[in-house]
Amino acid sequence: MSDVSELTLLLLRIGFLLILWFFVFAVIYSLRADLFGVRVRKLPDAGAASGPVRAAAPAAATAATAAPLVAGTGPTLATSPTSAARASAKKGGKATSENAHRIVITSGPKAGLELTLGTEPLTIGRSSESGLVIRDDYTSSHHARLLLWGEQWMIQDLDSTNGTWHDGDRVSSPVPVLLGAPIKVGATTFELRD
Repeated sequence: MSDVSELTLLLLRIGFLLILWFFVFAVIYSLRADLFGVRVRKLPDAGAASGPVRAAAPAAATAATAAPLVAGTGPTLATSPTSAARASAKKGGKATSENAHRIVITSGPKAGLELTLGTEPLTIGRSSESGLVIRDDYTSSHHARLLLWGEQWMIQDLDSTNGTWHDGDRVSSPVPVLLGAPIKVGATTFELRD
């Protein structure tokens, strides 16, 4: 009988050791992604793509290839026509380079701050290399990116730990930004305005 209990004890020890190592590797992976960011790849040329990207002007191709995407995400837009139409009617329409000229932080550590939008992609995160630095415990080093896709402003989550939220919906792939719609990154909320 003692042989069975020793065998059971040995199996339990090995099981607990495996679980412990699983958690150690999960923490190391999370820290690595937070400290060093994620791998990125360039968007395909607009002429070679299909769908809404093909209709973009040649200037959109230049802007799209200059803004890398997270590996594993495609250049497809993740919005359904009905939700996009409802959101567009609720807010001031899609934010474009024509009607969105500034970012206004509405809540969080930098509430009240306004930034002028250019034409270059704007990285948002805790890293000092980011265009908009947000230092709070809920923001990843390279959390999100705001970029022009043709004339349309898009928000892209960069595989952040806590996610990026646009108008109450979690961003899983680049989505069009609505003028005046709240974008939440960590504990900070901001909007694109005229």
